[in-house]
Amino acid sequence: MEKIRIAMVGAGETGTPLLKQLLAAPFVELVGVAELNLALPGIAIARAAGVPVTDNFIELAEQGERIDIIIDLTGSRKVREDLRRFMQFAGNSHTVIMHERIALLMMSLSAGSLVATRHESLSY
Repeated sequence: MEKIRIAMVGAGETGTPLLKQLLAAPFVELVGVAELNLALPGIAIARAAGVPVTDNFIELAEQGERIDIIIDLTGSRKVREDLRRFMQFAGNSHTVIMHERIALLMMSLSAGSLVATRHESLSY
């Protein structure tokens, strides 16, 4: 079976539940997780599952077409802008950057109710 290759940026309160779902999905290959705070529980979960972790999200983007989707769960406009800029500069037209709002929608659908986030602004 072909797997969807995913990288996550952000493994905090919003990212950890999604991280667990991705790890449990047999059709997903979690290629890497980026998080500034490598002491967070989400990072421990990723490491225990053998998923590479980094505190530099650009290291994930540098993997190019090896990643199908980068899920940005940071709520940070700067991270979104830097990711987009890097992808354009690298000429990577394969990898899709998934905004936190879409991740929240998918998690909410899975949970059957709206999943909250601690990020105040999710503007794109």
